[in-house]
Amino acid sequence: MTQAETKTGAPMQPKAKTVILVSHGQPSSPEPPETALARLAEQVAVHLPDWHVKSATLSTPGRLEHLSASDAVIYPFFMSAGWFTTKVLPKRLQGSYRKILPPFGLDAALPGLTATALAPQLQPGSNLLLAAHGSARGQMAAMAAEQFASRLAPLLKGVPVEIGYVEQDPTIAQVTKDLPERSLCLPFFSQAGDHVLYDLPQSLAAAKWEIPILPVTGALPGVPRLIAKAIQATTEDP
Repeated sequence: MTQAETKTGAPMQPKAKTVILVSHGQPSSPEPPETALARLAEQVAVHLPDWHVKSATLSTPGRLEHLSASDAVIYPFFMSAGWFTTKVLPKRLQGSYRKILPPFGLDAALPGLTATALAPQLQPGSNLLLAAHGSARGQMAAMAAEQFASRLAPLLKGVPVEIGYVEQDPTIAQVTKDLPERSLCLPFFSQAGDHVLYDLPQSLAAAKWEIPILPVTGALPGVPRLIAKAIQATTEDP
């Protein structure tokens, strides 16, 4: 009997790999984003039949620690690298993981997916407002938004992309004042938390401007498959 066979001589099934999707969540109300992330994990699992796909937000006490394992791959469902992906995640995991992948927002395939999703809704003469988080304490969040915008703009066939931030200048309200009436707003967020549900509409209202707000980038069609491809690629690397 070889190591690849059972006692009956039947081939042994390879051990399923484990990946944990991790997002920030919403500290003030952790349950809705936790549920949404679990739903996304189920959608990703459809494309990864050989993986156990789990999920945890950082806002639900103890959940990530409960799910972590030494052979688990961690997929940060974040829009940028920074404090949470480089400091908080490793500290919370305490070495109980195999690899932490690059964040969702830095995936090189994301601009193309976004352009495809937006194409039917963009009209000549319109602009796209990319509403991003930003940060008053570092540049990583802004750098991710700017990199994404620079790669997205050439794919939109002449539709300009403007960036406005929640936590730094130029703010969403500042940028919105100069946009044409046909503009659309794409929230550069992985999940629809308080920034998207409250801060973004308030910023647009402060500018006395009504433009359609699209679903967050993390909810665009094709995102589960994109995430699955990024995870699957880990098996090709040492």
